[in-house]
Amino acid sequence: MSTLTIRLPDDTAQRLKALAKSRGLSTNKLIEELSAHALAAWDTENHFRALAATGNVNRALEILERLDAEDDQAGA
Repeated sequence: MSTLTIRLPDDTAQRLKALAKSRGLSTNKLIEELSAHALAAWDTENHFRALAATGNVNRALEILERLDAEDDQAGA
């Protein structure tokens, strides 16, 4: 486990403390959970960017068109 010191505006720090308290968490645990969510989103974005870089644009558009057609049929 590492220690990380951050500087936040007073208002932001107070709001984070209030949020943590409302969730029954320590401020450290709240920051840990928020960090995990942010990193998961970043990992997901990077994963999809890597897939997009190696993908076939025409094939992707064909799939989207097929899905749109299926949605249209399901709604009819």
